[in-house]
Amino acid sequence: MDLEGYKVLMIDDDEMTATATSEYFNMFGVKTSYVTSYADAAAFLETHDVSLLLLDINLGETSGFDLCRKIRENYDLPIFFISARTSDDDVLIALNIGGDDYIKKPYTLSVLLAKVKAAVSRYDKTRDHTHAVQNFQHNEDGLLKLTGEVYLNTNMHKIIADGREITLKALEYKLLYYLYTNRGKVVSKDDLLRDVWEDAYINEGTIAVHIRHLREKTEADPKEPQLIKTVWGVGYMMEETAL
Repeated sequence: MDLEGYKVLMIDDDEMTATATSEYFNMFGVKTSYVTSYADAAAFLETHDVSLLLLDINLGETSGFDLCRKIRENYDLPIFFISARTSDDDVLIALNIGGDDYIKKPYTLSVLLAKVKAAVSRYDKTRDHTHAVQNFQHNEDGLLKLTGEVYLNTNMHKIIADGREITLKALEYKLLYYLYTNRGKVVSKDDLLRDVWEDAYINEGTIAVHIRHLREKTEADPKEPQLIKTVWGVGYMMEETAL
């Protein structure tokens, strides 16, 4: 079944805000729709192809946090939380459960559109690349050795650790592969913002969260990382254990 494609789905129980944002995005060529409830969001995603979600935390009787967790079970696409809630705890929860960014209300439509366009462009390019690599292999089985018994499967965008398959989100794969191709070199945070996120608006905290997620998937002890090292004040480096 061919799904009708949208660049953005906004999920917000404030219909006035959702309507205004959707109309603005559509005016600038970013095909956008909106829903106002958890149930409508789930139904929309089953019948439409979407490149990015704008997700409010407060959805009436349900929570955007709960919806994000559910979406992450089945979909790998950027999720931007948008909320009037400004506490650091809310921001950390949003990023830790799978959010890619946290936008505080009230937001400027032009700035939000710029961030969304950058993220959608990255996602669409990564998705196209995912299809392309199905017929491309770095070696006979598409595996790159990271360390010990930990491999990166470039055909499936998964980590294989001690025989277990671990799924990577699109941005996690792009970040890990970038570190791999620059292994043995210090990669600055500015490098990551430019080459991986392709978005100067992303803050350093978002990078740190994604690095932590990668360590949880690749390191025997994420608190004492041996593969992805932090170079304090500069950035990160992947050790040359794959050579």
